[in-house]
Amino acid sequence: MRHFTRSALAGFVVAAGALALASHALAQDALRVGATFLVGSTDPTKGSAGWALVSHGVGETLFTVDRDGRLVPELAESAERTGDLEWTVKLAAGHFFSDGAPVTAAALAKGFDNTFAQSKAAAATGGKLTFAAVDDLTLKVTTEKPVPVIAALFAEWPLIAYTLGADGAPVFTGPYAIAALAPDSHLDLTPNAHYPGAAGRAPVVLRKFGDAQTMALAFEAGELDLAFGLPAESLSRLKASPDLTVKSFTVGYQYYGFLNTERPALADVKVRQAIDLAVDRAQLVAAINGGEPATGAFAPYFPFAPKDARPTDAAKAASLLDEAGWAAGSDGVRTRDGKALRLTAVAYPLRPDLVTMLPVLKADLAKIGVALDTQVAENVGEVATSGDFDILLWAQHTAPSGDPAFFFNSMLRGGAPLNYARYANADFDAIIDGFARTADADARAKIALAAQEKLFEDVPTSFLVSPEWHVGLSKRLANYEPWGSDYHVIRAEMGETR
Repeated sequence: MRHFTRSALAGFVVAAGALALASHALAQDALRVGATFLVGSTDPTKGSAGWALVSHGVGETLFTVDRDGRLVPELAESAERTGDLEWTVKLAAGHFFSDGAPVTAAALAKGFDNTFAQSKAAAATGGKLTFAAVDDLTLKVTTEKPVPVIAALFAEWPLIAYTLGADGAPVFTGPYAIAALAPDSHLDLTPNAHYPGAAGRAPVVLRKFGDAQTMALAFEAGELDLAFGLPAESLSRLKASPDLTVKSFTVGYQYYGFLNTERPALADVKVRQAIDLAVDRAQLVAAINGGEPATGAFAPYFPFAPKDARPTDAAKAASLLDEAGWAAGSDGVRTRDGKALRLTAVAYPLRPDLVTMLPVLKADLAKIGVALDTQVAENVGEVATSGDFDILLWAQHTAPSGDPAFFFNSMLRGGAPLNYARYANADFDAIIDGFARTADADARAKIALAAQEKLFEDVPTSFLVSPEWHVGLSKRLANYEPWGSDYHVIRAEMGETR
C-alpha cells in the first residue's frame, strides 16, 4: 500500500515532477493529429464521450481488448464472481489519476456511480450496477442482472474509469490530460505527469475536420503527423509521396443501416426484407475501395460472425414488394393507395464511407422501384433519437469488448437506449437473454448466431460492409501501427518522441 500513501513529502514530489514535466513537454514539438471526430464534452456520461476520451488517450478502462484481440486487465488486476449478482474486482497497484491522486476503489466507485446515474447505455448489459470499496484496491460490484463475463462489461465504451474531483469535474488516468478543448475545432493534450514514461512523451494537438477530403489535403500539405480515416479516393495520390506513409487495416466496425420500423412503409417486414435483398454489397465495397461484404453484425474474424455474405437478389426483392401491395409505376417508382414508395436515407460525415455509400444504395433501390432521398446530417445523434429517417446508415464497433452481448443489448433489444430501429420483438429478446446465463465462449457464440438469424428474418438492420480503414503518417510517426479500430488512436507509446 506504500504506493498510495499520502504525505506532505509525496505531495511535494508530485507537484515538482509535474512542473518539470510541463517544462519538458513545452520544449517538444506537439504531434499533430487529424480526424473527423472529436470529443464534444469532458463529461464521460454524455453521448459517446466515454469512447472518445479513451480513443484520445485521456481515459482507460478496468479491462480492455489488446492489439491481439484478447480481453485483458488494464486498471484492474482480476475479477472474481462471488455470487449470482456479485463480483469482486481487484485493482492493479501503482496507477494514478492525472491530478496525482492514487487510483483507489473508493475513487473509482464515485465515478462509476455517476455514470450509472446519468447514462442509460452503461446499463445495457448488467442493468444498474452499484459499487462499494472493500479496501483501497478491492471493489465490490453488484449487478442488477446476472453478468457471467464482468471483464467484458467493464471493457464496454460507456464504462470509462474516472473519479470526480472536489469541483465535481471528472479526472482520468490515461497517458494524456486535457489542456484545452474546443469541441468543434481542436483538443490540446499534455502528457499526464503521473503516467509512466511521461517525461519522454510529446504533447498532442488533435484537429477535427468536417470531412475526410479536407483532412487528406491538410496531411498532403504537411500539416499533420497522423491523419486518421483517410478517404479511399485519396490513397493512390498520397502513396506517391516519398515523405508520407499510408497504412490500411481491418477493423471491428461494421457499416449497416437502421431501418426505422415505426415508419409507415418500413413497418411491413416484407418491405424491409426487400430493401435488404436489393443492396449489392460488393458494389458498396468497390465504392469505398476496401473491406468486404458483411456476413452479419460482426467482423468476419470473430467466432460469432456468420460465414456467408448477405445475399443480393433484386428479383426476389421485387416479388416481396409485389406481395406487400406496392405496384410498379409508369415512372419506375412503386405506389400503394396512391402514395409513392419514397424513403429517406441519412448518413453522417464523421464516417465518410457512409456518405460515399449513399448513391450506391439509391441506385440499388431504384432498380426495385423504391425512390430514395439522401441526406448528410452533422447532427446525426439528434436524427437518430428523433426517428426522422427511414434508413440511417451507421458505423459501429459491434464487439469492442471481444464479446457480442453489448451490441444486441444496447442497440436492438426492445426499449434499448440506442435502438434507433425502434425494433421490439419478444422472441429476439428471449434469445439474447441467454447471454445472462452462460460465460462459456462457445455457448455465447451460438447465442449470437441465433440472434443474427432472427435479425436476418426481421431486418430491423441491414448489415452492409465490414470495412477497411486508412491512416496517413508523416516521417515522425512512420512506425505507428494502427489497431483497435478507433478505440486507441492516441496511445502512450505514440508520443514517446524526442
